[in-house]
Amino acid sequence: MIKSAPFATPLFFVCALAAALAYDVTQSVSLAIMLAFLALLLPASLRMANQWESAVVLRLGRFHGLRGPGLFVIIPFVDSVAVTIDQRIQTAEMRAEKALTKDTVSVNVDAIVFWQVHDVQKAALEIADFNQAIGRVAQTSLREMIGSNDLSTILSDRKTADEALRRSITLKTAEWGIDVTSVEIKDVAIPPELENAMSRQAQAERERQARVTLASAEEEIARRTVIAASLYEQHPVALQIRQMGLVYEMGQNSNTILIPTDVVNSFSGVSIATALAANRGINSKRKSSAMPTFRSRLPQVAR
Repeated sequence: MIKSAPFATPLFFVCALAAALAYDVTQSVSLAIMLAFLALLLPASLRMANQWESAVVLRLGRFHGLRGPGLFVIIPFVDSVAVTIDQRIQTAEMRAEKALTKDTVSVNVDAIVFWQVHDVQKAALEIADFNQAIGRVAQTSLREMIGSNDLSTILSDRKTADEALRRSITLKTAEWGIDVTSVEIKDVAIPPELENAMSRQAQAERERQARVTLASAEEEIARRTVIAASLYEQHPVALQIRQMGLVYEMGQNSNTILIPTDVVNSFSGVSIATALAANRGINSKRKSSAMPTFRSRLPQVAR
């Protein structure tokens, strides 16, 4: 807001006192009148604008120029400060209730517009109330953006929606000297029934992905098993060594070993004796009450 200079009032009293002294000392009426007239004009001539403000000065009703920030002078009774424009970044909230998206879903959307006056002359002369106009244009543009996009696009890609909304508002406000710096969608509220349906859909999608992952793992396991079987078929000794390793591993974790008959028959006498002897030597070091059970069953397995 444009105001008189802070030293205008003291200056008025100084000029008034100087006029009185001039008349009293010099008896000069003309000098006293001139000083008194100066005392009246100075407070009305000196104006001051803040750093973020610009003043639109009219001279006899026509645009004369922009003044500020800081101290400036106008001609009293000829010039007038029509309006002051704040050039800082401003914010405006907008809300679209029960707006229909492109796929006919009713949503409530809250957003914030950040805008700034970059051309003071246009903002003062081209539109009566740009603050109110910004709010209405933003409201209309928000509904247009919602109607031209699907719900999934608004929910998943808000940055794109924000940028599209910013461009739409800027196209309408550029001729007023106003630039929209950013638009941010705060919240998108959807009906509870649709929210539950989307939650079930997301859960079903996660279950489908889990099943696909499990099937892929089973397929990979089967493929590896076929390759291993082919190798064991070409090298039977490798299969026997693997079987002996399995017997040894079972003996590490249990005192009783159950071996299928076909596995026992595939072992040679020396191989099974060697495996059982190694197993017996390891388990003899353990102090366990189940030791007799293991030893009594080992000869039966070796037969």
